[in-house]
Parts: sequence; C-alpha cells; structure tokens
Amino acid sequence: MFTNPPPDRIRSLLQEVKTIAVVGLSPRPDRPSYRVARAMQGFGYRIVPVRPAVSEVLGEKAYACLSDLPFVPDLVDVFRASHEVGPIVDECIALGVKRIWLQDGVIDEAAAARAQAAGMTVVMDRCVWRDYLDFIP
Repeated sequence: MFTNPPPDRIRSLLQEVKTIAVVGLSPRPDRPSYRVARAMQGFGYRIVPVRPAVSEVLGEKAYACLSDLPFVPDLVDVFRASHEVGPIVDECIALGVKRIWLQDGVIDEAAAARAQAAGMTVVMDRCVWRDYLDFIP
C-alpha cells in the first residue's frame, strides 16, 4: 500500500524544487489548479503550464504535453482525473522526472508504485500549496 513521504522529506522536496510543471493547469482563475499554481508562483517557483489548446497561463508559455518541454522540470504537479495518471507517470519515467505530486483526490496506487520503482519521489492525494504553508517557514 502506498504511503506518502514523511513530513521532513516533503519539506526538503519543496525546498529543492525550482520549476513545477502543472499538468492540467486551467487558464480560469476560479479553478483550483489556477489558484494553487498562482500561489506557488507567488512563493517564487517557476510554473510551467502543461495543457493542450492554450498558449499561456499565468504569463508562462504552455505546452501540450510534458514531452514538449525543452527541459525536465524539478516537479510535475498533476491536476487530472485519477484514471489519467498512468500515462502521465509513464511519460515522467521516460523523461527522467525525479518528483511527481498528485493533488487532492488524484489517486492511482499502481501508477505511484511504477513511479517509485523508477526512482521517483511520489506525493499523492495532497495539496502542494497547503503543504508549502504547513512545512515552509
């Protein structure tokens, strides 16, 4: 059964990360993905939107998929339905992503196990913004 990293490891992750690719980042300010990404951007993280059919969100160029990014992000933050996580994890593994965060309600135990087996740090069913507020002084 999956367990999230302990609080000290989550704190370290949030301190190490500089760029966050947000899969499913909505351009609509009323959506949770937008609010969370905007908050993280305000804390100094570079947000990289990953969403087809938009050219930019939060002043950053958007990419249709993770494979289109010209670099490997420090963290992939997923705002997609749980049944869509498997292919995202597979893409992360192929790209050599080291950390993936599945937001509140995004749960895929099998995909999380594959990601961990590939050496990725996985945080699942948690909010990166809330954890930032809880763990970073």
